[in-house]
Amino acid sequence: MRKIRIPKINSIHFGPAWIAISLVIGLLLPAVIWVATDVFYWGFSIAGGIILLGFLIVFIIEMKQDFGKKPYYEKYLSEDIPFDPEKQIAVIKCSICNGEQLAGFKSKEDGHFTEVMLIKDDRDLAKFKEIYKLTEIKKEY
Repeated sequence: MRKIRIPKINSIHFGPAWIAISLVIGLLLPAVIWVATDVFYWGFSIAGGIILLGFLIVFIIEMKQDFGKKPYYEKYLSEDIPFDPEKQIAVIKCSICNGEQLAGFKSKEDGHFTEVMLIKDDRDLAKFKEIYKLTEIKKEY
């Protein structure tokens, strides 16, 4: 049974959408109404300001909570893509053309490769080993 996880605002890129909505409600809509009717509606500006302020408060709280912690995607990576050492081998697929390295698991039965993450440098490799508690990884070209 899978747990329901609600992603955080700063991990799914909702920030720009919320800022855009609050600016439209708080600035653009009142300006258009003001130009069209020559009456300025403070309610729209206040509503847009409240939406923007609320978003910023939630965003700042999330950033403070996340400071120094594992990123959201790393926290649940081993649950989302499980590794079974009896049925799989930890492998890094290396491209001889461009040097790209993909870490993942190769099935011992049929050779199917499950891609987990892109390895750009030694830190990514260390993260991969730490997340899945691996000591050695086979390289394939």
